[in-house]
Amino acid sequence: MSGAKLSLAAIRDGQRIEVHADEAERAAVAERLDLPGLERLEATLTLTLNRDGETIRAEGRLRASVTQACVATGEPVPAMVDEKIALLFLPEPKGTPDEDVELSADDLDVIFHDGREIDLAAAIADELSLALDPYPRSAGAEDALKDAGVLSEEQAGPFAALAALKGK
Repeated sequence: MSGAKLSLAAIRDGQRIEVHADEAERAAVAERLDLPGLERLEATLTLTLNRDGETIRAEGRLRASVTQACVATGEPVPAMVDEKIALLFLPEPKGTPDEDVELSADDLDVIFHDGREIDLAAAIADELSLALDPYPRSAGAEDALKDAGVLSEEQAGPFAALAALKGK
């Protein structure tokens, strides 16, 4: 994602950034996320600077076309990602490495920077990993699971046990 590392000194409040991953960058992200394919990865973000000049908010959309492996069969499962994203880049906390850093619920999408630049490419790849289906299933997944002896939720849940008792 060429140009996705931005110098803090070059960032302007309200700046709009469009990031498009080329083939080599998509291949690197696909390998990192264990994806059989990543056909498209792009983000459109608006950057907002805090008065201190070190806190940057990036808000916009992430779009991707991916191929995931089915959890049951390994078959390719195509998927589209179109997500709103909001990131907050803050300076790396001061203190010793063993010291705990307390984050509030509002700080969950915080990415620390080194005071010189922010890495939008890494942040976009992280956001993509969060947007993916953790258990992608192909059309033949149910049959494969059934053949392997895996029970469905209805068969294994508490109501199935009650139904079995009712039949006795």
